Amino acid sequence: MRVALLSDIHASFPALCAALDHARAEGADPILCAGDLVGGGPHPNEVVRLLIERRIETVAGNVDRKVCAMAADPKKLRRARGHKKRAPLAWTAQTLGRAEVAWLAALPKVLRLSLSGTEVLVVHGSPLSDTDYIFPSITEPALLGKLGVERPAVLVCGHSHIPFSKTLTGVLVVNCGSVGRPIDGDPRGSYALLDLPESGPARAKIMRFSYPVESVLSDIKSRKVPGAMPGDLARGVRR
Repeated sequence: MRVALLSDIHASFPALCAALDHARAEGADPILCAGDLVGGGPHPNEVVRLLIERRIETVAGNVDRKVCAMAADPKKLRRARGHKKRAPLAWTAQTLGRAEVAWLAALPKVLRLSLSGTEVLVVHGSPLSDTDYIFPSITEPALLGKLGVERPAVLVCGHSHIPFSKTLTGVLVVNCGSVGRPIDGDPRGSYALLDLPESGPARAKIMRFSYPVESVLSDIKSRKVPGAMPGDLARGVRR
């Protein structure tokens, strides 16, 4: 079985479409997502609707959680509009339809799956919380501290936007990176392919793909999404 692992789409519809096309060409099925579907990009409704249409199992990210909380609290939403840091969340909360907010609000924090007999745990940040980070430098003691009593064969996460895979203490840790908002110096989107052979350990590799960055930047401007232009997206236009 080959599984595609996505994370941190951040409301970039062209990036999500490109990632799904790339994964399909690689023979991946099913597709799992580690959260942060919206926030910071111009296409929150389009992203949510496509994930629903494709029946992609996903957990909620910290940004998804904050957007839903803001959408449910008119006072908080009004205060956030004029706040530089929270204005992008407020724009997303206002832009999302009711059905899309309801779907986001119902997403689980954790997915525990058995795929081809392999136990897979999907979180956004880490098993500790959706704001905790797992970086490539993580050590065995640190991973054991984050896992607690959990001992999956594969741990899938996002949040840091820094893609990597490594095996520690018998657990394959896969950080998908970011589909729509890379920050690691490579302007291409990233996701991971997880191979679950009939015999032998699970394997993962990070995949990179290109997408029409110019259209995303154009929509950020035309839809008046507050917040600075993402640096790596701008660099992608110049390359």
